[in-house]
Amino acid sequence: MSRLFERVAFIGIGLIGSSLARVMIRDGLAGEIVACARTQATLDKVKDLKLAGRVTRDPAEAAKGADLVVIATHLSAYAEIGGRIADHLRRGAVVTDVGSVKQAVIRDLKPLLPSGVHLVPGHPVAGTEFSGPEHGFAEMFRDRWCILTPIAGTDAKAVARVKAMWESAGMKVATMDPAHHDLVLAITSHLPHLIAYTIVGTATDLEDTLKSEVIKFSAGGFRDFTRIAASDPIFWRDVFLANREAVLAMLQRFTEDLTAMQRAIRYGEGDKLQAAFTRTRAIRKSIVDAKQA
Repeated sequence: MSRLFERVAFIGIGLIGSSLARVMIRDGLAGEIVACARTQATLDKVKDLKLAGRVTRDPAEAAKGADLVVIATHLSAYAEIGGRIADHLRRGAVVTDVGSVKQAVIRDLKPLLPSGVHLVPGHPVAGTEFSGPEHGFAEMFRDRWCILTPIAGTDAKAVARVKAMWESAGMKVATMDPAHHDLVLAITSHLPHLIAYTIVGTATDLEDTLKSEVIKFSAGGFRDFTRIAASDPIFWRDVFLANREAVLAMLQRFTEDLTAMQRAIRYGEGDKLQAAFTRTRAIRKSIVDAKQA
């Protein structure tokens, strides 16, 4: 694919950012990559991995002259980053991100960006439980979905360039209203992580003898929960706080459904349990058929 951007600045270059940088290097999408991170240790890893031509700990320095700025930090840092880079963005630059909550991104960034700079919020729905640039890999995004949530009036060419970037990474790209995105992800991603953290937290609070046996005899279901619950705690803290309304709405529905299951077990209502389990099997088949398993 031909070059999409002359200079790309990654502000935050952990698992997702470094994976995207690998795609850009592989496909020649950027003339130059500049990486910004909070710690020198991360920047040293970036240099060792040859993921950027220049590195800095200053977001303003990274963004200066870039025609694409990718914000790939924790959500709670967006507002500060926006304030630091705003005066250094060139006219026509595109600012995008990889965050899991989109209304908060627009709230925190849009008012800070100068006229002529295009905000195209994005969410590549991909990842692992690991963090850091050393864990990134270009194939992470293949056959997964990326959701773009530009607000009305966003420059169509800017959206097209961000879309082309993610398509080069092998992603299927959808455009969605930011509020709808946050509601959908609350049930498909955020609530499952909250449940996983809670179940594994329950296990850690068991008495020592029982806890050791839970670990020793972990079945597939519990192992899957521990994998999810091993994800970056700061990242997920920010997600739940930034998307609290949608998460609480889905959590209320889940709590009601869980109470119904509890009642069916208590009163031996096997037909209700079987009907529920049969219905949910169909969801798994749909996910497999969509090649998202």
